[in-house]
Amino acid sequence: MKRFVSVVCAITVILAVGLASVASAADIKIGVVDVRKALFESEAGKRAAADLDVLVKAKQATIDEKAKAIDKVKADLERKASAMSADARKAQEAEMERLVRDYQRIATDSQADLKKKEAELSDDILKEIFDVINKLAQEDKYSLIVEKLSGIVYNDKALDITEKVIARYNESKKAAPAK
Repeated sequence: MKRFVSVVCAITVILAVGLASVASAADIKIGVVDVRKALFESEAGKRAAADLDVLVKAKQATIDEKAKAIDKVKADLERKASAMSADARKAQEAEMERLVRDYQRIATDSQADLKKKEAELSDDILKEIFDVINKLAQEDKYSLIVEKLSGIVYNDKALDITEKVIARYNESKKAAPAK
């Protein structure tokens, strides 16, 4: 991942230097966009985060329910252990082990489901955001638009077009009919 970021950074610098040497400074228009901010602060991004939060709470409720069942069996086992026969204790311990495995499986599956859903939601929004950035670049005649988190150490705030991208994206979602 670090190597990828380094390569993207190097390509960005090479492109910027190349563009600067080909055209005069007055002909170059550079923009900087924070795609992550656009994702999380756009209306669609906020809705996706809310949808994901509902899913997280539902999954957590299921996990909490399993944890309570484990706690109940454990408490019963601790309370009744001295009065239980060896076979009954063994059966109770086996039940507790099964519940723990079930709990671990559900927690792992829930985490995988949440990651998958988050990726689905963000991938769709990111594709649309990049479409907006491309349209904005063509309409406003940008020579180069770079992603803020791709290794830029400093940029003049005047170059940051993130708010403009968010506004255009939100407008495009309002204008488009709901799917």
